[in-house]
Amino acid sequence: MATRKPSIDQDLIRDLANILNETDLTEIEIEQDDLRVRVSRAGTPQMIHAPIAQPQMSAPQPAAAAAQPAAAATPAPTSVNAVTAPMVGTVYLSPAPGAKAFVEVGQSVKEGQTILIIEAMKTMNQIPAPRSGKVVDIMVADGDPVEFAEPMIVIE
Repeated sequence: MATRKPSIDQDLIRDLANILNETDLTEIEIEQDDLRVRVSRAGTPQMIHAPIAQPQMSAPQPAAAAAQPAAAATPAPTSVNAVTAPMVGTVYLSPAPGAKAFVEVGQSVKEGQTILIIEAMKTMNQIPAPRSGKVVDIMVADGDPVEFAEPMIVIE
């Protein structure tokens, strides 16, 4: 008796790949009934046909959860006055844990003043204000990972 392989929904895989391209995610995975599909930039699409040990009521949640990061990863409109990350790393808003933050919303800064630190490859890189002005928004939290060109602080 021959076993029949499940048919591969190529449109679903293309849609997931398009979501990766549109949102700059590196991986997305969804589960529906006994089918799990994962698409990753680092590898090839994988399709796993196996029973999922989850109650039926929670089966739709992984698909919804997969959609939420895609929506969250969609870049919000950024101000032209946003200071963007010059590198990938971890952002720190103060010179040391528990110390006062370099800047706060409403504070005036001068060009060249350190506004935060990005740790990259075990090196602490001080990020200076590119212009003088008033800090109107801090878009990152202490310890957050940042990507290249990600907006961090708005100075007007």
